[in-house]
Amino acid sequence: MVHQAERKAEHSSREDGVSRRGFLAASVAAAALAGISWAPAGAVPWGSASTIAPPPGFPSDIPLSQQAYANWSREIMLESVWTATARHSDDVVTLANWAFDNGYTVRAKGTMHGWSPLTVVPGAPSDRVLLVDTMANLNSVVVQHGAPATVTAGAGASIEAILTALEREGLGWANAPAIGELSIAGALAIGAHGATYPAVGETITPGQSYGSLSNLITEITVVAWDEGRNRYGLKTFHRSDDEITAFLTHLGRTFVTSVTLQAGENYRLRCRSFTDIPWQELFAAPGSPGRTYESFVEKSGRVEAIWFPFTQTPWLKVWTPTPVKPPESREVSGPYNYFFSDAIPEEVTTPLGMVAQGLQAATPLFGASQFGAVAAGLALTDTDDLWGWSKDVLFYLRHTTLRVVAGGGAVITKRSNIGRVVHEMTSWLNERMTHYASLGQYPVNMPFEVRLCGVDDSGEVLVDSAGVPDLSAVRPRADRQDWDTAIWMNVVSIPGTAGLPAFLREMERWMVVNYSGDYATFRPEWSKGWAFTDQAAYQDDEFLTSTVPATFRAGGDGNWDFALATLDEHDPHRVFSNTFIDRVLPPS
Repeated sequence: MVHQAERKAEHSSREDGVSRRGFLAASVAAAALAGISWAPAGAVPWGSASTIAPPPGFPSDIPLSQQAYANWSREIMLESVWTATARHSDDVVTLANWAFDNGYTVRAKGTMHGWSPLTVVPGAPSDRVLLVDTMANLNSVVVQHGAPATVTAGAGASIEAILTALEREGLGWANAPAIGELSIAGALAIGAHGATYPAVGETITPGQSYGSLSNLITEITVVAWDEGRNRYGLKTFHRSDDEITAFLTHLGRTFVTSVTLQAGENYRLRCRSFTDIPWQELFAAPGSPGRTYESFVEKSGRVEAIWFPFTQTPWLKVWTPTPVKPPESREVSGPYNYFFSDAIPEEVTTPLGMVAQGLQAATPLFGASQFGAVAAGLALTDTDDLWGWSKDVLFYLRHTTLRVVAGGGAVITKRSNIGRVVHEMTSWLNERMTHYASLGQYPVNMPFEVRLCGVDDSGEVLVDSAGVPDLSAVRPRADRQDWDTAIWMNVVSIPGTAGLPAFLREMERWMVVNYSGDYATFRPEWSKGWAFTDQAAYQDDEFLTSTVPATFRAGGDGNWDFALATLDEHDPHRVFSNTFIDRVLPPS
């Protein structure tokens, strides 16, 4: 195996122009570019040189400090906001009642790995906003064997910690996001998902789900208004309770303190990477011969393609359930095996710096350098064919990867439309990027990504269930039971790229129109960019107040309005809200 890896490295160095020394170089230059990396600022404790007005009558026994807030792309930044550290769930109740009494709003704070203003809103007043850190103490994880097996976790437990605990008990999930450091409550709030989809003839392992993580919930505890007591308190919903469907994916409109999720027997996965398939072949029209995206889906189900701008061959990852290690695969015993996703070689930092500084004509060079680093990295680290337990192969991005912005969303359709959906999207993208390049404009400088999962399915829930999450982007259409597939497609770029918001607005509007009618439905990915104007995301009033609700009301099941009314009932004073959420989920 060592000799094989050396041959791969030697070949890659010749073909891609990336040396071993260059590849392994530290990415100090990249860390200083355009807000691409971030480290949290130090906290200023209560009573120590505060620069913002102290919150009146704050509970003296709950730790409080003045902290900075920065989201994933650093497009939402607060220099200073009061942040409490909840020691246990009762503290959250105390804080909710204090906020109600004093006219504050309470926002849960996890890893801040998101784009959308669901926690805090840029430009909005923050003097009466209290963030509550869930990661420090609300992070317990307990696995229970039963029928089904379950895991109960505090709001701030990371997905990686949960799956590590499950793995020790021979359990796991089919679906998981690429980054394991996310808090479970944050992931559930936006209906986080993975790239797991069934191959032809494959059935789900009992206890797992092909849909969002929210569909795994069997019980959830939130802070809710008690009308009889005229105070907030803890309330636990079971999956059989009618109201729970509003809380399974809630967009920050409540505060989750703990959650119980089902799990199933763990399994081994093989992940193979391909970098030699021309995009015209991979994304060909449905029914085309060759190594097409839909052909890989048929065989393995779990497929992700990453297509760097102005390059000819995408990076294709194919995960396949494989109980026994193939001789040619490398066994891994931990996650995050793609070193090159987190440490940028010097051959990439130079064009990255040029693009970040506004020299957009360097975009084709930057695209080529990104792909070259991937192709070389796979060979240099012997990671083009991995085999291991599910979480170790599914987690492949760390919190330290490049900070980018994203636009796109989910297309809900039937399985037979996968090839058509991907072909139409990539054809449109190639035509528009070629057009803008002819004008000397490069609004997109990082990859297009496509992966897929199933829709949320009540049949995958092993306890009595009132239904699937009302506000999940992969909620099935009540009138289209044959629409069993969610295809996630996103375009990412460096924050601040000239023309990017306008391009993503054009793309978003095209996707809404193209994936419609009897063919498909388009829905936003809550954590990423949507509702674009020519200047920014989350600003298009028509998209926020009309287009988005229409995508959920289509089919006539009424769950959008039920969710809004239920969330209002349990937080009538909107302590758990902000000005952006008030626009998206207005009072019912």
